[in-house]
Parts: sequence; C-alpha cells; structure tokens
Amino acid sequence: MRAGKRAKGHVLKAARLGPRDVLHVGSAGLRSRPVRVVLSALGIAIGIATMVAVVGISSSSKAQLIRELDALGTNMLVASPGEAMFSGEQVTLPPDAAGRVARVDGVQDVGATGDLAERSVRRSEKIPEDETGGISVKASTEGLLKVLRGRMAHGSWFNAANSRYPSVVLGHVAAARLGITSPGQQVWIDDRYYTVIGILDALPLAPDIERSALTGWSASKKLLGFDGRPTSVYERSTDASVDTVRKLLAASIDPENPRNVQVTDPSSALRAKAATEGAFSTLLLGLGGIALLVGGVGVANTMIISVLERRYEIGLRRSLGATRGQIRVQFVTESLMLSGLGGAAGVALGAAATAAYAVSGGLPWVVPPWSMAGGFAATLAIGTAAGLYPAIRAARLSPTLALHAT
Repeated sequence: MRAGKRAKGHVLKAARLGPRDVLHVGSAGLRSRPVRVVLSALGIAIGIATMVAVVGISSSSKAQLIRELDALGTNMLVASPGEAMFSGEQVTLPPDAAGRVARVDGVQDVGATGDLAERSVRRSEKIPEDETGGISVKASTEGLLKVLRGRMAHGSWFNAANSRYPSVVLGHVAAARLGITSPGQQVWIDDRYYTVIGILDALPLAPDIERSALTGWSASKKLLGFDGRPTSVYERSTDASVDTVRKLLAASIDPENPRNVQVTDPSSALRAKAATEGAFSTLLLGLGGIALLVGGVGVANTMIISVLERRYEIGLRRSLGATRGQIRVQFVTESLMLSGLGGAAGVALGAAATAAYAVSGGLPWVVPPWSMAGGFAATLAIGTAAGLYPAIRAARLSPTLALHAT
C-alpha cells in the first residue's frame, strides 16, 4: 500500500541536456543543410567583414600618420610674413631673420627659403615662359634640409661650394613634372641653364617645397636678383621648448611689429588628419551594419523555414519527453552556431582585407582587437535575436498536430 502511494506520488522529470548534447542537437540542422547554411552565414560574414575592414583600414592609416609624425617630429615651426593691419602694404621679413631665430633659446636648427616670384623653371628655353607647370623657384639656405629632416632621393644637397653656382635641387613633384629623373640633367631658369644636383624625397611637412626648384642662396642673389629677404623661416627646437619658442619667434624676427609675422606649425595638419582619420568611416560602418542586419534577417528566415520543415522531428521529440524549453534551446543554439560561423568568417575576411590594403599601400597592419571581439559579439546577439521567434514557435507546436501534419 505504501509502495503504491509512493508510485502514485512519483513525478517523472525530463532529462537535462548537457552542453555536449545541446551542441549536438543544435548542429543537426546545420549538418543536414550545408548549402543553406553557407548562404545564410554569408550575409552575416559580409556585414562583419565590412565593419572589421573599415575599422582596420582606418586604424592602419592612422598608425602610418602617427609613424610619420614620430619620424618628422612635431617640434618644427615656420615663420612667414603676415598681413599689415593698417597700411595694406606687403609685409616682408628682414634679411637676417634666420639669424635672429637662431639666437632664440631652445632653437637647434634654422633654414630659410625665399620666393623668386618672377622666375620660372622650364625644361628648355624653347618652352613658353607661361607654361610653368605649377613649379615655383625658391632660394634656399644650406641648413634647410636638416631642419625639414628631409632626404635626397637622388644626388646631393647644397653646400658651401655648389650653392654659389647655377645649380638646382628639385622637389620630387617638380622633378616628375619636368621629366627629370637623375642628377646631371639641366633645366632653364631665367636666362640660363642650371644643372640639377639632386632630387628630394617626399616632404610631408613642406608640400610647397616638393613642387619647387631650389637654388642656392648665394647664387640666387648673384644670378637671379634675389634681395636676400626670406619668405619662410623654418626652425627646429627641443620638444620641451616648442611652446616657449612659439611665443618668442615673432617678436625676435620683428620686435617693432611682431603681428606682421605669422607663425605656423606644419605638423598640426598631420595631427588633425590622424585625429579625424575615422570620420569618413562612419558611412561605411553604417553600410556594414545594414549588411549585418540583412544577414540577421536571413538567419531568421532560415530558422523559420527550418522549423516548418522539421515539424515531424519536433513532434517526435516532444512525444518522447522533450520539454518546450529544450526545443527552444535547440533552435536558439542552432541560430547562434549559424551566426557564429558567419561572424568568424567575417572577422577573418575583414582582417585579410585590411592586410591586403596595408601591404599594397606600405602601411602597418593594425586591426584593433575590440573591433574583432565586438563584431563577433554582434553576430551572437543577432543570432540570439534571430532565433528567438522560430524557437518559441517550434516549442509551441503540439506533438499530436506536428506528427499528424506529416
């Protein structure tokens, strides 16, 4: 009698599914329909690949700019004539402006250039004077290259000997426009040929010099009528004294009217570019997010179709004792695995695309870990959301009706 009571009061409980069992039943649908799985995961992969690649390419470009800044330094300032406040006359710097700057405490190196506005450089005297190709002629001091931390792509820079004779150093853009490929060739300036003694490498901090033909300071005075007044004075100071030198520079060059001297920082443009490198990536990130959302809709559609096609399996499992919760877990797991597969593929594709871009452009390969982790986490979140409705719908199927429908 007591045994009968115990039997009558005994309640059967559904067996719990372990993690291994959950993965097994969750992957069953994926293994049986590989083509559909690949196509569904592709939408997720495209969205994640776009997002990772956009962040990676932006970070790689920013890393390259920071590398350039470290190499070029942020301790260079340029002094140039400003605008007269009342007279309206053209402001000029004194002939000894470079010497005055050199005496400022903290200044290490000084160089200067002077514009020769009425002179043009041509490949030969037979080319019309008005066809300048956008190339300007400048007088240059011997210390300019050191201040700019520039390098010679070919040939040599000015020294005490060659700066007195009709010789010229070309910026790499000017050399390309003139068709000059090596030192020893000649160009026509004013009324004579000048021998090219060197071609400069790229100068990110001085783009105007890249498009110029530079002549020696002494030769410019003797042969081109240069008055010796610099148009731009470049200086390098210690990192600790940059702010102090900036405050003293204008007053040192023109004590009577320091407002007539304009002081600029060429590296500020690179810093601003590095700071805003990801500004134009917002649109592409938005497009990647839309692609990811479309991929999530595709996953949800795949899961709904899977529920409809597997009604007999669901009814059979329910009749054998599977609970609604276990059915929900099965289909949510299947959705997560489908999205996770697409997310992993997308992260790999995005990293590969970034690597290809970096190698082709000579940039450092930088893919922030947070972008990969965030992208993969987004796929899991979308997989969960996409699988909830199909899972709930599957769990609500009546075992009798599901078996009868087949």
